Amino acid sequence: MKIGFFTDTYLPQVSGVATSIQTLKEQLERYGHEVYIFTTTDPKASKEEVNIIRMPSVPFISFKERRIVVRGMWFAYLTAKELELDLIHTHTEFGAGLLGKWVGKRLEIPVIHTYHTMYEDYIHYIAKGKVVRPGHVKYLSRQFVDHSTGVVCPSQRVVDTLRGYGAIAPMRIIPTGIKFENFQQTDLAPQIRQELREKWALTEENIVLLSLSRLSYEKKIHLILEALPEIIAARPEVRLMIVGDGPYREMLETIVKEKNLTTYVIFVGEIASNKVADYYHTADYFVSASTSETQGLTYTEAMASRLQMVVAGNAYLDHLISDPSLGVTYQQEEDFVPCLLHYIESAIPVDEAVLEQKMYEISAECFGHSMLKFYQEMMVYYVTAAENKKINESKIKTKLRTFKLSPKRSKKTYAEEELL
Repeated sequence: MKIGFFTDTYLPQVSGVATSIQTLKEQLERYGHEVYIFTTTDPKASKEEVNIIRMPSVPFISFKERRIVVRGMWFAYLTAKELELDLIHTHTEFGAGLLGKWVGKRLEIPVIHTYHTMYEDYIHYIAKGKVVRPGHVKYLSRQFVDHSTGVVCPSQRVVDTLRGYGAIAPMRIIPTGIKFENFQQTDLAPQIRQELREKWALTEENIVLLSLSRLSYEKKIHLILEALPEIIAARPEVRLMIVGDGPYREMLETIVKEKNLTTYVIFVGEIASNKVADYYHTADYFVSASTSETQGLTYTEAMASRLQMVVAGNAYLDHLISDPSLGVTYQQEEDFVPCLLHYIESAIPVDEAVLEQKMYEISAECFGHSMLKFYQEMMVYYVTAAENKKINESKIKTKLRTFKLSPKRSKKTYAEEELL
């Protein structure tokens, strides 16, 4: 099968969406399928790329590190036609996503869509939320997904949200898998842990909390910083390591200075993807106050790294962290400190049997297999729907001919009967 991914976000951009797309691409290729990425231009992109079709793009409004396709519609269509794509999978609701929809319609092939982002959590980026309102998000999201053959939802939260918007398209929950072998501890892990702790002036007595994400407002890292003085009062050996970069970094650094936390907080900055596991292995607990995640790869990466979690809960995370040996979730902001301190005090060891079961659920292999099965089901659904449409169109044409043959029927009568 030949599959075209249409996305505004792809490597070398650093994001959960880009990682998810790369993982799925590699899994589908392992099964013998051909995957072509239709995406934005990027000044950092390699010139040696294979099966990557880049189209003219510009930085996205108020989100400059992301880009959006602005031209190349006809070029993308001709390329897709020449490749003889069997299916299109869109990963954005904007430029490349709309383009993928148009190409799929012209080629008369199924278009699958993954709803990666909960946009109501991000509308403040567009004119500080004064232009795009939640009502706009609901309407546009519903229109986009309902013009898809089928929709992939990373979690039940996404299904509930889209159904709440009124969307009726077929949906399937398929969490993004990870290549967990990249995060498993090796014989070098203790040495790497020691080296990184020495680099950041940490000792083995320190309890290291890890926050790893894009530094943006919706990740709510500021809530962890605001809670840190109370945590330190109870456990002075605690240190917070913040890995990542983004538009909110300067504000976070200001909070750290105002609260006199410079001794307790480390800003690592953005790191290469092949170094991420090293930081999971260096920390003692993964923490997050974010409530905007549809899934969140960092949670499954932490789990694959055997790093226990203390995070804000939602339907997806409450299911993922289903055993105390994996971590704990909390529901209210004020619950974070007592929840963290109690979990540290409990010192619950990782249950190997529970972890092993979770490993397959979050694996890239399970991800690829589930997605391929959904593709196959949606291709059958698409053909069936197309055949039914032709039958209905044929009936309408027959009906129209009947109306034309009857001199007694007026235009008004015809219009009234068609509404029935």
